[in-house]
Amino acid sequence: MNDTRPPRWAQWLLRQLHPEDTLEEVEGDLEELYDYWFQRNGKTLAVLRYLFSVISVLPPFVRKRKNEKDYYTPSNLHPDMIRNYFKIAWRNLLKNKGYASINILGLSIGMAVCLLIMLFVQHELSFDQYHTNAGKIYRANMEIKFGNNHIDLVVVNPNFGETAKNDIAAVEDFVRLRWSDGFLIKKGNENIRENRIAFADNSLFSIFSFPFLDGNPQTALTEPNTIVINESIARKYFNSTQAVGKTLIINDTQHRRVSGVIKDIPENTHFQFRMFIPMFEDGGSKEKIWAGSQNYNTYILAREGVSAAHLNTELSRMLDKNLDSNLQKVLGKSLSQFKAQGDFFHVSLTPLADIHLYSNKTGELDGNGNLQYVYVFSAIALFILVIACINFMNLATARMSGRAKEVGLRKSMGSLRSSLIMQFLSESMLTTVFSMVLAVSLALLALPVFNELTDKQIQVAFLAHPAVVIALITLTFIVGLLAGAYPAFYFSGFQPVKVLKGTLENSFKKSMLRNGLVVFQFSASIVLIVGTIVVYQQMDYIRGKDIGYSREQMLVINNTNQLGDQVQSFKNQLLTVPGVRNVTVTGFLPTNYYRNNNSFFPTQALDTKDAVSMQKWEVDENYINTMNMKIVAGRNFDKTMGTDSNAMIINEAAAKFMGQKNVLNKVFYNIRDEETKTLNGYRIVGVVKDFNFSSLRDEVKPLAMIYRKNNAGISVRLQSSDLPALIGQIGDKWKLFSPGLPFEYSFMDDDFNTLYKGEEKVGNIFTVFTLLALFIGCMGLFGLATFMAEQRTKEIGIRKVLGASVMGITSLLSINFVKLVFVAILIACPLAYYFMDKWLAGFAYRIHIEWWVFVVAGALALVITILTVSWQAIKAALMNPVRSLRSE
Repeated sequence: MNDTRPPRWAQWLLRQLHPEDTLEEVEGDLEELYDYWFQRNGKTLAVLRYLFSVISVLPPFVRKRKNEKDYYTPSNLHPDMIRNYFKIAWRNLLKNKGYASINILGLSIGMAVCLLIMLFVQHELSFDQYHTNAGKIYRANMEIKFGNNHIDLVVVNPNFGETAKNDIAAVEDFVRLRWSDGFLIKKGNENIRENRIAFADNSLFSIFSFPFLDGNPQTALTEPNTIVINESIARKYFNSTQAVGKTLIINDTQHRRVSGVIKDIPENTHFQFRMFIPMFEDGGSKEKIWAGSQNYNTYILAREGVSAAHLNTELSRMLDKNLDSNLQKVLGKSLSQFKAQGDFFHVSLTPLADIHLYSNKTGELDGNGNLQYVYVFSAIALFILVIACINFMNLATARMSGRAKEVGLRKSMGSLRSSLIMQFLSESMLTTVFSMVLAVSLALLALPVFNELTDKQIQVAFLAHPAVVIALITLTFIVGLLAGAYPAFYFSGFQPVKVLKGTLENSFKKSMLRNGLVVFQFSASIVLIVGTIVVYQQMDYIRGKDIGYSREQMLVINNTNQLGDQVQSFKNQLLTVPGVRNVTVTGFLPTNYYRNNNSFFPTQALDTKDAVSMQKWEVDENYINTMNMKIVAGRNFDKTMGTDSNAMIINEAAAKFMGQKNVLNKVFYNIRDEETKTLNGYRIVGVVKDFNFSSLRDEVKPLAMIYRKNNAGISVRLQSSDLPALIGQIGDKWKLFSPGLPFEYSFMDDDFNTLYKGEEKVGNIFTVFTLLALFIGCMGLFGLATFMAEQRTKEIGIRKVLGASVMGITSLLSINFVKLVFVAILIACPLAYYFMDKWLAGFAYRIHIEWWVFVVAGALALVITILTVSWQAIKAALMNPVRSLRSE
């Protein structure tokens, strides 16, 4: 029988030289190997392999065990590892569909709001950026002070731009714009009102980038009776954009030849004219005055490389040079004497791209944006997004009570903390990606409603803008990190021993960070609730304030100057209609933009230190009675008194400004012609109670009414329970006098509400965002209530066994959340008061924030909290204690 034991000499060598601590183990292993080799390869090869193995385990040939770092460990960012992370993340989402749905819905709403606000901000910042010369175009502004009068205008005198081009090398070109009266344009047998028309210099098309679809931009506005129209007007009247050479019939009498068709001016432009007519047709455009009327929006095109500061300095020198001679001619004093009294004319420049958000002066061509609202909406969007991220963190915390052992097992099996962090972050990223896809869909669905809320025309195409795409990707990444960072770093740091022994329960139950996040959520929500209440209070105050006149049942008929000398006859006919109480003929109304500012002097010396800058309105003898205004001193105009042709009624603000106790019968002078120094003298016959003729953001300014004809409009005081029928009768009277002209009217209360359209929009947006913030916050509370119920299952079971009531257990589970809401109230109320008081400071006539506003906001937050938490708390309290204890 063959001997399968190793050679004795080889065994002796091993026993002599090998370390004793491992000798027995190694010797046994080698004997087993020798037997295997002997059976398979024979004795010779078995002896050789045995001998080689003995030598290989003898010092110094004993191979050292590799350190952990010597073994290959794949990187956490290896594609296979990343694939594994997302595979596990996907499985976890499927396993916890309820939590995943709440997370994705909350995040998607927050991201959708953020996306809509991002589009809004992008739109607001894009105004006038598309012009080729945008960086070189500046609008000239004029600030004027004389006496106690201070005016900040966006308009200058008619020859400012031309003088600048001729005298200043830094100026390449200029263009003037000025609103024109609306047109009635004939289409078939119908006359259609078009209002967005401007006088413009021909240089408009070389300075601004308005592409021509038909016509020559170099000559488009160089001939009289021509007109440049946009493509919408061209299609409306000619069914084609190839309209050059065709004629528009204006006001039934005038023919204008179309000399150019331009693309519709983009919505992100600070003026929205649809037609342009030659500037030289405006009578005042050729006046050579500097100290007189400032009525022209003038844009300066600077030469390449010219700074705004240098250009402003040159324009100031030019203004001083020309003002000096003009002031001496009109007022009989030099510029130095004018300045010595503290008076001045000051020119400034506004870069084209800054006009929309940074300019709010007198004479703006259109209503500009409000930088404050950009900041407010951005802050609200950020609040809502952070609230959604907090929900994610809190809901992840709730789930971690069930995943703690998973973390412990992974770490005990050798998983690195970095791998666990990557795993949790991958789950966060996957959730965020799904949320962003849903957010984009929600934003697309909500965009029409959002446009209506903000009164914008943001297009879906904005989503394809490179900046928006980059922002979406960045937002997804940031939200994924922000929402997943806390769970990832916190839970990956658990010690396996404590997790597996179940000694981490107290750390789950008590978390200062989590409580702080809940406080932040509800602080932001309470600030939004207070903001919404205050905005609506202010709007209600504006609608209900005594503004010095009555706007209810007041019909305003527009464009009555088309009736010519038949206006008075039409007025008389209106007075015969049952339900018509009174009628006044004038275009000057408290609720429109028909304005005329003039300077009045107490003496014919025209001393500027005593000058009064006032609105000068032309009205008839029925104006004050029709408007239900109140005479507080003196009398109304009287058509039977011939001297009233030079009479004037002023408001209380003007009387106060004049600084005289009794202003009746005082005469004030107004310059009629600067060239001839001809003056008009007006004797004050009455003082009317102050009435608001601009936004309630502004105090009532001095105003003078003079007894003059003005046929631009008719206002009719109505008294009827059947307004549609009464308006129909008035329309029939209109057709008798102007059968070919449209009957255009509005109600004064609607016109009044239009003045506060911006504030109404803010109120509506506040409401929507507040509801969204509360909804997202409630989802977070629901998740936390679930978390607390899970963590206290055994405690609830024991309490029920010992006789605790459902109400007692519900209170126990709810009380901690109620405490957090009280803390949020204490933090939110001062913040809300600060921000809303700052907003109200923009109104000259405003409410005072009452204490009950904060009580209502806090109570609402408490009620919402209790209702949200109680559902889960009652559910936990009703659970069978046997099941609760057995589950533990």
